[in-house]
Order: sequence, then structure tokens, then C-alpha cells
Amino acid sequence: MQPNNNKQQVQHLFGRAAADYAASGIHAQGYSLNRLLELTQPQPDWHVLDVATGAGHTALTFTPHVAQVVASDITAEMLAEAARLAQERGFTNFTTETADAESLPFDDATFDLVTCRLAAHHFPNLAQFVAEAARVLRPGGLLAVVDNVVPGSRLRGKKARIEQEAGEYINAYEKLRDPSHGRCLSLDEWIDLYREAGFAITHQETADMWLDFDAYVHRMRVSPVNRTRLRAMLLQAPQRAAAFLTLQVAGDRITFRFTEAIILGRLGTRD
Repeated sequence: MQPNNNKQQVQHLFGRAAADYAASGIHAQGYSLNRLLELTQPQPDWHVLDVATGAGHTALTFTPHVAQVVASDITAEMLAEAARLAQERGFTNFTTETADAESLPFDDATFDLVTCRLAAHHFPNLAQFVAEAARVLRPGGLLAVVDNVVPGSRLRGKKARIEQEAGEYINAYEKLRDPSHGRCLSLDEWIDLYREAGFAITHQETADMWLDFDAYVHRMRVSPVNRTRLRAMLLQAPQRAAAFLTLQVAGDRITFRFTEAIILGRLGTRD
């Protein structure tokens, strides 16, 4: 499959930022890494696929606990970083594979666990990604997604519109910072996608992910003009978006919060 414009942006932007992501504390040491291990309870005979692995942090976390891990990504520079880190740690059951998340180059029923952490918001077609995860999983296999979520619900009326507008504002903010950003979903939207693909939800939770503004914009090499715009968007955010982001200002330093969801689903039955 030829990459579309958004996927080409992912390859370009993350290719040049690969080393930064290899060293990023949020990606290398975030709360959700150990939590994924606790929730999935990987077994020694499992084969695991990590989709959009980036610098390989999630894949490398699972490697000591399972038979085989495949770290996949569309960005060659990221895969090179992942392979380097695996070699440094002496892992022999770790391989990398160039792969589009929406058209995985693996046979049906190949893996016991598919993971995707802090990357799905870049995928143009999230329903297709979830369907592909279902295809390559064995019956009873697990899909574990960690991604930022935005306000939104299945409810209707004024409150729902406010939630939707806040979600759109946060996605626009992310898009300005990173042109390859697609869309963060709400937790309800993720659950709907799982169920439509034949997964029973086995666990869902959210956690706070605190970000320093300067580090946040530096990782994607944001231009000075867009840095100013992003700072203004934070300081002038509508009430619901501002509450969701929990903006904190101390002198010249700005910190804010993203909400990170962990969603697990088991293939084979609907809940």
C-alpha cells in the first residue's frame, strides 16, 4: 500500500525525531508500560505484535516475557532505533518489520497479543486498524491500545455538543503541533470500534499524562511562529477544553494534562 499524505508526513516528521523519541521519558518510562504488562499478563509462548512501535519501547517491555515480539512501523528511522535498543539489551527474540497499521503484512491468526501505544491518533482509518488487529490475532487474542482521548460521549444535547467542541479544539491544537496528527477519539468511540470488530472489552481505564510545553513542542521541531500560536491556544482555550487539559502556569513554564486511555479487548465474543 502506498502511504497517503498523512502517512508520508508521519514518516518525515517522526523520521527526523526518532532519536528524541528513543530518549523520551513519556514514551520510554510512562505509567502505561508497566500497566500493560500487569493487565495482559503475557505468557512465555506468546507471539506479540507492537503496531506503530516508534522507538520500540512497548515492544521491548514485552520482549523478556514472551517467545517472540515483532515491532512494526512505517518509519525506517524509528525501526532502526528500536533495533538498536534491542541489540543493546541482548534480545534475540525481537524483530522489526515495516508495516502500515491499516494493512498489516502478516497472516491471519498469527499473534496472541497486539499492542499499540501512543500512536493510533496518527492513523487515518482507525476502524481499519482495529479490523486488521482482529484479523492477525488468534481466537481469544488480546488487543491492547493506549492512546490519548478527548472529551466526547454517546449522549445528545447541549452537554454533548460542548464535549464535542472541546474534543475538536484539542485535536486542532495537536494538529498544529504535529501536522501528521489524525484524530484522538473519545473513550466511547474506542469502545464502539472494538465491539464492531468483534472484541469483548475486558478492561478500560484512564490516567493523567502531564506534559511540559517546551519539551512537548521541541520533540516535533515546532517553528517559533507555531510555538506562539500553541501557547496562545492553551491560554485561551474554551472552558471545557481548558478544564480537560488542566493548564498550569508558573512563570514562563506551562504544563498541561492529556488523558491517556488503556483499552483491552479479547477477540471472539462481544460483551
